[in-house]
Amino acid sequence: MYEVAKQAGVSPMTVSRALSGDAYVEASTRQRVEAAIKQLGYSPNVAARNLARASAAHIGLLYNNPSAAYLNELLVGVLEQSSHAGCQIVLEKCGARNERVAIDRLVQDGVGGIILPPPLSDSSAALEALRQARVPFIAVATGRPEPTGISVRIDDFEAAAAMTRYLLSLGHRDIGFIIGAPNQTASAQRQAGFEMALREAGLPVRADWVRPGSFSYRSGLTAAEQILNAARKPTAIFASNDDMAAAALAVAHRLRLEVPRDLTVVGFDDTPLATTMWPALTTVRQPVAAMARKAVEFLLEEIRLRRSGRTLEPMQHVMKFTLVKRESSASI
Repeated sequence: MYEVAKQAGVSPMTVSRALSGDAYVEASTRQRVEAAIKQLGYSPNVAARNLARASAAHIGLLYNNPSAAYLNELLVGVLEQSSHAGCQIVLEKCGARNERVAIDRLVQDGVGGIILPPPLSDSSAALEALRQARVPFIAVATGRPEPTGISVRIDDFEAAAAMTRYLLSLGHRDIGFIIGAPNQTASAQRQAGFEMALREAGLPVRADWVRPGSFSYRSGLTAAEQILNAARKPTAIFASNDDMAAAALAVAHRLRLEVPRDLTVVGFDDTPLATTMWPALTTVRQPVAAMARKAVEFLLEEIRLRRSGRTLEPMQHVMKFTLVKRESSASI
């Protein structure tokens, strides 16, 4: 704005008045401002203008997650906390390759900050676009938190290792694993935790029992079919989320395998889906709604501090996970 003012030969306040449509700005002055804007390629930062006016906070939620159950839990937490805090939420869905376009839309809508849930919290393109836009943001459930940023997550590596140790405690030694989406670093951490726990027990990782997924129910069907059609079947399957675990249960039922007598199935997240399937799913409880509430809380604090020229210190807020033991797991 200062560069536009210098180019047009007016004050920054006059530029601001011209942009806001002030009727008392002379037509000739407005034309000089518009010409300077065009020449310099200036694009007003709506979010910054809102912060400067100390207007009510608008928070953007950028999402692109294949699990409807996970997204539902996330939205519950975001909406609960935003309602409590009196701020408004702007939802924006984006595809795999248009993160920058979606972020630009949110900025033009005037959001004061943006929440990035997975997989976008691991997207280099999204993170770079937000840094360039200078918009406050917080990454949720990221597998690689930025040292200079703010994030809310659990320890996915240790959570997966804990679930694997639980299966080992039940006597299982032949355990299959369905990997999560390759564009989320949490997927690799869960796989690494699973494999580390097997190595601790002196057991090999069988490649034919470890199959790729994408956190969707359909990908879980394909992976579970491949695992259970192997020449030798495992006695347990650990899926990287509840959607894929539900798919593994469906494949087991189709193959007339009784769960948990013939096959133990466990998942990850503890979304509402875990208690609507039969048998109810043993899973890792990731407090998704609580993480979302904390993300809104931190983001609003960052927005408030920026209004006074300050900022939060970089932070990685790690929340606790829980093993929830239900009917889909049993000793052998």
